[in-house]
Amino acid sequence: MPFVNVHQAKTQLSRLLVQVENGEEIVVARNGTPVARLVRFHPGGKPRFGSWKGRVVLDDSFFEPLPEAELSAWER
Repeated sequence: MPFVNVHQAKTQLSRLLVQVENGEEIVVARNGTPVARLVRFHPGGKPRFGSWKGRVVLDDSFFEPLPEAELSAWER
């Protein structure tokens, strides 16, 4: 992952964006300290109902009542 300083990033932004479009990640550093990472943007789109089906599993204990001590902590 190549590092570029802020001045390089400002003067060569178009070239860096081409590299990012080709799958490369670029780290932008200020005074040698990394402050940002340029990565390709992937639009998410609109979430669909049921898209998490099968990914989240809740066991039966999820539906059991909470212990009294935990309930009182929520009511503070």
